[in-house]
Amino acid sequence: MSELYRFGVSLEKTLLDAFDRHIGEQHYKSRSEALRDLIREELLKKQWVEGGDVAGALVMTYDHHKRELVGQLLDVQHDFQETIISTQHIHLDHHHCLEIIAVKGTAGEVEKLATQLKVLGGVKHLSLSISTAG
Repeated sequence: MSELYRFGVSLEKTLLDAFDRHIGEQHYKSRSEALRDLIREELLKKQWVEGGDVAGALVMTYDHHKRELVGQLLDVQHDFQETIISTQHIHLDHHHCLEIIAVKGTAGEVEKLATQLKVLGGVKHLSLSISTAG
C-alpha cells in the first residue's frame, strides 16, 4: 500500500465552489479523489507531449465494402504490430464494421497509427483514448 501525504491547498471561493459542483456531478466521494484524477490527467498529458509510453484504444468505424479498404487496414496494422496488442472486429450491419484496437507504445507511434488509419477512404470515424502504460 502506498503512503498517503496530506497537504493544504488555497483556492478562491468561486473556484472551490465550481470544483465542488464538478465533484458532485462526477460523483466523486471526496475532493482528494477528484484532485488525484486531475493530477493523473495532467501527468498523462505531459507523458503524451514528451513521447512517453502510453496504452489505449483506437475505436474505428468503416465501410467494409469500400474497395481495397480492408487490405489497407490490415497493411497498416501489420506495420504497427509492435504497438498493437489486440484487435476486436464487430459487424454493425451489412456495410459497416466497428474495430477496437488495443495499443501500447510510445505516444508518437500510437498517434502515427491513428493518423494512418483515419485518413483511409471508407473510414467513417476514429477516436483515440489514451491512458498511462504503467
